[in-house]
Amino acid sequence: MINYAHLKSQMIQLLDLLRSILYPNVFDAMEEAHSKEELETAARRQLREILERIYREPPQYDDVIDTLFSKLPAIRDTLDTDVQAAYEGDPAATCREEVMLAYPAFEAISIFRIAHELYLMKVPMLPRMMTEYAHSLTGIDIHPGATVGPYFFIDHGTGVVIGETTVIGEHVKLYQGVTLGAKSFAVKADGTLVKGNKRHPNIGSNVVIYAGATILGGDTYIGDNCVIGGNVWLTHSVEPGKRVLTAREQTEFVTTDI
Repeated sequence: MINYAHLKSQMIQLLDLLRSILYPNVFDAMEEAHSKEELETAARRQLREILERIYREPPQYDDVIDTLFSKLPAIRDTLDTDVQAAYEGDPAATCREEVMLAYPAFEAISIFRIAHELYLMKVPMLPRMMTEYAHSLTGIDIHPGATVGPYFFIDHGTGVVIGETTVIGEHVKLYQGVTLGAKSFAVKADGTLVKGNKRHPNIGSNVVIYAGATILGGDTYIGDNCVIGGNVWLTHSVEPGKRVLTAREQTEFVTTDI
């Protein structure tokens, strides 16, 4: 029988190790700095122990582990763009180090980008455990299945929800309370929910979505260079380059060209 409390503590330790590999000066809290080799050895051992606990039919553990570690340089490169987006997108940010040390968005996004790679490998439970741990720390709920491009910034962050099948382009900025969610759930004949279908919106590149906006539906697409105003409720697509100030009755938009 799995000791789930122990599994969760192992997951937290794994995240600490992986993020220490990515940013040792930010996440490696030990008084004596570890070498990259020491951190990687410890992280590989921890990940193997977790995989041995959660798989009912064991895969080739080394393949999963090697694949994740091969992705770490690309994860670091993408996270660097996220830090840059936060620094450039918030006049209150005094330096990039402040973003990494003080911003809840970086805490949540750094965990999400690791979890997303495990999700793509179809590792059970662990990716969702990671992002829900980030959710508990920051109030930012990003499903590990979401696809999020580089230069992603969430300002303030509390209450942001990004669903599993959401796709977000490059240079996208969200404010607190934004929901990118599902409009409805398909149901099978026996009353159970259909899983795995496209339920959440696509967001283009160079989009800003202000506080409290709700955008729902798998067929909903927000085009490039759009601005979505605060507290707007959208279940329909918006053409590129539009500024949506209000949305009434789900079908009538008040938009302006940017």
